[in-house]
Amino acid sequence: MRAFLRQRWALWLAALLAAWACMSSARTAGAQELELPVPRAVIYPGDVVSDELLAARAFIAHTVARSTIYEAREALIGKVARRTLLPGQPIPFSAIRDPYLVTQGKTVMVVFEHGGLTITTNALALQNGGLGDVVSLRNLDSGAIIKGTVASNGSIQLDAP
Repeated sequence: MRAFLRQRWALWLAALLAAWACMSSARTAGAQELELPVPRAVIYPGDVVSDELLAARAFIAHTVARSTIYEAREALIGKVARRTLLPGQPIPFSAIRDPYLVTQGKTVMVVFEHGGLTITTNALALQNGGLGDVVSLRNLDSGAIIKGTVASNGSIQLDAP
């Protein structure tokens, strides 16, 4: 009698496992896969993302929040990590920034243009800034604190009052 119960229990368990395997494979077979760029190795804050640091990994589409992560490898190249990025994990938008064109503590050229008049001087950057950011600066001649917009060449553009 015991052997019969043991055999019946084993058959029931085998049937249950087979059903579970079929259901899980059917669930993943119909799921859409999504190729995402992921770090090959740990990328630390301040590191510039290069093509060599990235790999492609397939994810089940419904398991990732597509509106919050990078889907294109090209969009990451040349950007800078804000926080530690772990290998094999999708890269969120909040973890990447554009490189700074102006670095805190460095001297930058300040340009004021109005009509045909152009005035240039040097100032000390009081904060980091990327393209289009408004940053605070200290005028080296007068010591006055001024604000300007970072231009694509790394200079600071002042607006007319």
